[in-house]
Amino acid sequence: MSTMARSLFTCFGKGSLHQKLENSNEGATLDMVVEEQRRGGPVVVELFSSQGCATSPEAELLFSRLARGDFNLEVPLILLAYHVDYWDYMGWKDPFGSSQWTVRQKAYVEALNLDTMFTPQIVVQGRAQCVGNDQDALLSCITSAPRIPAPSFQATFQRTTPESLQVSLKGALRAKGDQQGANVMVALYESGLVTNCPKGVNKDRVLANDFVVRGLQKLCSVKDTSTRKMIAVNFSLWQSFNSNKCGVAVFVETSSHQILGSQNFQLPDNV
Repeated sequence: MSTMARSLFTCFGKGSLHQKLENSNEGATLDMVVEEQRRGGPVVVELFSSQGCATSPEAELLFSRLARGDFNLEVPLILLAYHVDYWDYMGWKDPFGSSQWTVRQKAYVEALNLDTMFTPQIVVQGRAQCVGNDQDALLSCITSAPRIPAPSFQATFQRTTPESLQVSLKGALRAKGDQQGANVMVALYESGLVTNCPKGVNKDRVLANDFVVRGLQKLCSVKDTSTRKMIAVNFSLWQSFNSNKCGVAVFVETSSHQILGSQNFQLPDNV
């Protein structure tokens, strides 16, 4: 564990800052499709990480194992990894780091009444958090997370220019927001990233990253569950963009960033 100046940020090992939620899961039935609709949709798991944090690579590996189904959770997951930028001064600038993700993590620190920002951090459904490389705490947060019905969006994808991807969504929400309403967010993420790290605390390591958020856009704000007309967002693409490595996550969040439903889409091969 290391601490930045004035203890504003922290890079954690295992076993700290664990919060749990009461278990709201119901028993499984033979008809998994019907049961999934009744119990709710996927659980959104967000990782705040950095290639400039010594303990983040272990959390990234754990994150990838979640996707492989190594823990037999029987809970559908949407995984999103945000690389923050506040460790970039430590000798290695994370190529996926962004101040936008630092701002998002800060909002969670305030919403969850935490004392500091740290990496690696996991936030589950916007309601519970734990240290990202604490396997037991992570699995506990996921299995006790509330299950919320997924929106019924249909998605279409179009390359409007070689450097731009348009994501269009049409459908209905199934959960209402708070008095301030809710925002429908669209995240474009990329997996299978490999970085040779020649400097910093992870010097001479080969770092593997999955579900790295490359863009996050607000589709619209809603105050009810009415059916929406087709609405689109546009993402700027990077030079090595490969649709086979990318996906789109759609999630509804309140003003305090609690998740009210989510869906996941894989990009078609011809995009």
